[in-house]
Amino acid sequence: MGKYFGTDGFRGETNVDLTVEHAYKVGRFIAWYYSQNIKEGERCTVVIGKDTRRSSYMFEYSLVAGLTASGADVYLLHVTTTPSVSYVVRTEGFSAGIMISASHNPYYDNGIKLLNSNGEKMEEEVILKIEDYIDGKIPELELATRENVGKTVDYAAGRNRYIGYLISIATKSFKSKKVALDCANGAAFTIAKSVFDALGAETLVINNKPDGTNINVNCGSTHIEGLCELVKKEKCDIGFAYDGDADRCLAVDEDGNVVDGDAILYVCGKYMKEKDSLSNNTVVTTVMSNLGLYKAFDKEGIKYEKTAVGDKYVYESMLKNGYNLGGEQSGHIIFSKHASTGDGILTSLKVMEVLLEKKESLKNLTKDLKIYPQLLKNVRVKDKSAAGEDSEVKAVVEEISKELADEGRILLRPSGTEPLIRIMVEAKTEDICNEYIEKVVVHEATGGRQGKDRKQQVDVYFNFIGNCQVPQKVDIEKMA
Repeated sequence: MGKYFGTDGFRGETNVDLTVEHAYKVGRFIAWYYSQNIKEGERCTVVIGKDTRRSSYMFEYSLVAGLTASGADVYLLHVTTTPSVSYVVRTEGFSAGIMISASHNPYYDNGIKLLNSNGEKMEEEVILKIEDYIDGKIPELELATRENVGKTVDYAAGRNRYIGYLISIATKSFKSKKVALDCANGAAFTIAKSVFDALGAETLVINNKPDGTNINVNCGSTHIEGLCELVKKEKCDIGFAYDGDADRCLAVDEDGNVVDGDAILYVCGKYMKEKDSLSNNTVVTTVMSNLGLYKAFDKEGIKYEKTAVGDKYVYESMLKNGYNLGGEQSGHIIFSKHASTGDGILTSLKVMEVLLEKKESLKNLTKDLKIYPQLLKNVRVKDKSAAGEDSEVKAVVEEISKELADEGRILLRPSGTEPLIRIMVEAKTEDICNEYIEKVVVHEATGGRQGKDRKQQVDVYFNFIGNCQVPQKVDIEKMA
């Protein structure tokens, strides 16, 4: 990860961490860089999409100014999903793509996600050059003049073609199914219902009225409780929840139980193996996937790979080794036959395919997957590197790992997009998870009982058990 760009782009609070000046410079460099390798007489072309945050329009205009000032022609998809930008870039010959979104973050954050001409996350070497340009380490770039100045094109048609592509992937009509969708007041609201309606489903939609500040607020894949209630109340066959830019998807079965990314990988991986379509009989996961998933894969004779957290790393492993299914517990699922990024709506369609082909409910399809209780606490810190490398914290983590042995695990890692240290414990019971995680939290927050001067590093924790997120203020003095 670089100075500005993390595992999923340049992300931060609008006009604090991420400013219009940053966006302008990103646009300037991208257009200049990709103009170096185009054929004579051709132009650099860049396609841009954005989510529903109020600040997305501001950043769109800043990026357009930078791109056109360096001579690129810019095509605007307007409010759309990250995977739709990826699809348009790779199928319509664009030089690069940009998505303006902070994904599942609150509305006051925003981000810039960069995609190469294959619709994949942009190469690290290009990202580092952009950061050097932002920091003034690269001389100022020449401005385009006269007929070389770029133009802006309304390109909503590209989004419509993506909708048609999604519809074409479905193998059966959804006419017999009642489906609930939670669009998180984000980018999915322009696409998801259109796709399910076209395929014949009886579609119920919530959180599809964005106002610029309600994206991800008590809705979507990070706050799925409302969808669970809707599925039960309306007796739906299934429900799907997306995040702000719809590259994630979580599901809800007919009883209102959450089916997370691990369970989706299990359902789709097992089905693809039965169909002899699972490349190399392998599913790519991250280190955050549940121990229960691996035990289930072992039982089914399915192999698996583990990568660092981030769909970027999952896709890199898939591309390198020829795998065609991978993803994260959070709901980033990649079907490489159809897409080069996580795609929430595509994931919904693939889960529906299994339901319809197997003629089984989602509850039955997941009944043999026994998920271990998993507790995740996010510790907000000032210095992720220092907090993660603290010797006392590392010693406690090593001690817990030995005690858990083969019946659980502990993982400590910095967030790729926020100033957080994520502490995860997996064990046979929630009580065991709580016991071990509190040991680490005390040391992470205070530097051990002798280090109370470090308590200012931490202000808020967030508890995650399963897929429910509960904000919780913590009294460090009492804990220590």
